[in-house]
Amino acid sequence: MPTETLEYDYLIVGGGASGLSLAYHIAQEPRLAGQRVLLVEPDAAKADDRTWRYWAAGETPFAAVEGHRWEQLVVRAPDFEKVLRLAPYRYRMVRAGDFYAFVDAALASRPQQFTRLTGHVTTLAEAADGHGAVAALADGRQIAARYVFDSRLPKLARDPTRYRYLEQHFLGWEIETDYDVFDPDTVQFMDFRVPQHGQTRFVYSLPFTPRRALVEFTVFSAQVLEKAAYEAELRIYLAEYLGGRPYRVVAEEGGSIPMTDHPLPDRLSAHILHLGTRAGRSKPSTGYTFARVQRHTARLVAALAATGHPPADATGDRWQFGLFDTLLLDIMQRRGEVVRDIFSQLFERNPVQRIFRFLDEETSWLENLKIMNSVTPGPFMRSIGQVLRGKPGRR
Repeated sequence: MPTETLEYDYLIVGGGASGLSLAYHIAQEPRLAGQRVLLVEPDAAKADDRTWRYWAAGETPFAAVEGHRWEQLVVRAPDFEKVLRLAPYRYRMVRAGDFYAFVDAALASRPQQFTRLTGHVTTLAEAADGHGAVAALADGRQIAARYVFDSRLPKLARDPTRYRYLEQHFLGWEIETDYDVFDPDTVQFMDFRVPQHGQTRFVYSLPFTPRRALVEFTVFSAQVLEKAAYEAELRIYLAEYLGGRPYRVVAEEGGSIPMTDHPLPDRLSAHILHLGTRAGRSKPSTGYTFARVQRHTARLVAALAATGHPPADATGDRWQFGLFDTLLLDIMQRRGEVVRDIFSQLFERNPVQRIFRFLDEETSWLENLKIMNSVTPGPFMRSIGQVLRGKPGRR
């Protein structure tokens, strides 16, 4: 007996941050109100096990569920410390549980437009008639859609002779004290006053109140550490930062974000497009993802509403920023410890607003030149040589 094919306008594969962000942007676009959307998720239950952080000026689509905003940040190194006012930007945090609940409510209010299904997509292919795509589920069901948006994590066929593969890995403790110690208006963006061990290492802190903060030990390197190693570094850091005074760990957060210049195309084919990390939305040199996902999904939805089709260039990426990412990844891979000096110089010699625009890939050629002239050229010149030869550098 033939399997029934379910038909929709859009199929979103995966219900994480990128898949749900696209669904939410579609829900907010009146011109797409008549489009039927199927969201296929591997698990209906979602853990409130992470936070997303980003900077933005003005209001954002998820302002209602931002857990905290900060007006300034501080960068610290052994011989450098600087507090920077962020206006017109603010640094922001969204907890995963709040984000999921917010989007769930938005989709539930449009039951005629959105359908959610728990399952695993096993294959995706262009439709035989060339006017859409077809997905097969593990239970044998088939789905046809005009466009498919795939947010599953990519499975890369690694080629370390051509590309660089690192991880941003971390463990964070949300701690409480019985005394005032934190400045709830100031993010500690990077504290490089920790041993580097030939890698890029720093402590990142988000203070929520004078007595509560998330403190993360973060490493950029090819290999993750044993959990005990992160815990040991956090204990040493907190003992010094708090002067040996007691604290309580009330929550824990850990993870690893891929950082690579391996090509991650924005689509598989004409009707199968990629989202999130699969589309290269994790910034290769920093790991920041959430804001890049929002810009990408907003761009997709604007084009769908205006023309009925995704844009030819779905991400709008500019090639020179890909080169900058590759150079910094090459430096991290060869001599990760010098990244401490590079970031210190960047924040010492540039307005933070210019750095944010640069990381958002919005700066002009002139601003890019000012950024590059603000750091010691030696490490970049050596990496340029490696890139021109088409070979990633080694220590």
